Amino acid sequence: MTVLWTTPAPRLRLPLLPLIVTVLLLAVPMQAAAAGTSANITPADIASCALVLVALAGAVRRRPLTPAAALILGLPALGIAVATATATDPTAALTGFVRYLQVFVLVPAAVVLLLRTPHHFRVVTGALVVLALVQGATGVYQYATGTGASYMGEDIRAVGTFGPTDVMGMATVVSYGLLATLALALRTPASAPPWLRPCAIAASAALTVPLAVSFSRGAWIATVIAAVAMILLTGPRQAAKALAAVTAAAVVLVGGFGVGSQMISERLTSITEVTEAPDRSVNDRYTMWAAAASMWQDNPATGVGLKGFPVHRDAHASIGLSSGSDTAGAGQTFHKQPLLSPHNMYLLVLSEQGLIGLTAFVGTWAAILTASLRRLRRGHPAADCGLAAIGLTVYQTVDFLYADIGGPSTVLTGVILGLAAWWALAPSEAPE
Repeated sequence: MTVLWTTPAPRLRLPLLPLIVTVLLLAVPMQAAAAGTSANITPADIASCALVLVALAGAVRRRPLTPAAALILGLPALGIAVATATATDPTAALTGFVRYLQVFVLVPAAVVLLLRTPHHFRVVTGALVVLALVQGATGVYQYATGTGASYMGEDIRAVGTFGPTDVMGMATVVSYGLLATLALALRTPASAPPWLRPCAIAASAALTVPLAVSFSRGAWIATVIAAVAMILLTGPRQAAKALAAVTAAAVVLVGGFGVGSQMISERLTSITEVTEAPDRSVNDRYTMWAAAASMWQDNPATGVGLKGFPVHRDAHASIGLSSGSDTAGAGQTFHKQPLLSPHNMYLLVLSEQGLIGLTAFVGTWAAILTASLRRLRRGHPAADCGLAAIGLTVYQTVDFLYADIGGPSTVLTGVILGLAAWWALAPSEAPE
């Protein structure tokens, strides 16, 4: 890929391999048993266990996390532990405890421990880009050949190898890759070869195609907000040029080549109609949001406990909630996908972990984002890493308004948090 450079070429540290493998294993076809649950174990999850063990072994021999990093990354463990202990069924809550600990504590901490230099950061984001290109190419093929997930009566929705039960998986992976390449295009490292920036621009443009035909409104919104934030951080002059180029590319992509233009237009229009004429999926989402808020009101401090949302859903949801969402296509027959989460990470944490868990969860992400912005503004030489870290963090914080953890791609959330935490919290003497 386009991330291995500098003179002389730095040696790739062997401990990074479990991290790279964790990312790339998500290119392996994997059908989730039930999107929205946290109990699906994938090859990437198994690799993440090796990643954590390697990082812990290294921490014993070398420096551990700094006190600030340990405090910030360990904060979510407080809410997770309290919600598990106070759950109606603590035994059932243990599966949720393990998943939350993996995604929001152990994997991020392991990433921070393993990364040493900006070069290592770029190697990992390079793996993200490779994964995004593979999944994106698969998704475009599905759209072009009518072998994707069912959407408006046609099997054209690009879902990559994640299947129709995890329609957000490919869109999320592609968005990560797009933002990583955009960071390289906006702030190309001085030591990079001359072909890197054109390749990064081309990859960013190419990844907009599978993102468009994913028909994922939440991913579109989160990607646009994150990309605009990254562009604005480069300064007024470059921001104006970049925004003009992005606008022109969007017009050519949808208008000129007609890439799903009619359906994309309808999907975009539906974003503004969610309060006036919402479709069934939006109605279901609003109903589950209200149910999550009701659960929290009954248990404001600690929530109903991990894995408690599905158990308490019917007692708090209105009769307007449907029995599930229809899934079909991409190699699977039609079936109903049960609605087991509110599809909003903040409301899921609030309902299951209460104010204690939500404060810890939001506090960690806010601290990392604030520290990332501060380091970037201080003029760190690896500005591309800073832009990527901020863009990925902004994307995830916005995307969590429309999605939560669940499905094969969940482990990447921990990797993204770890990348952002390394940029924000690693010692400032980390060399370029």
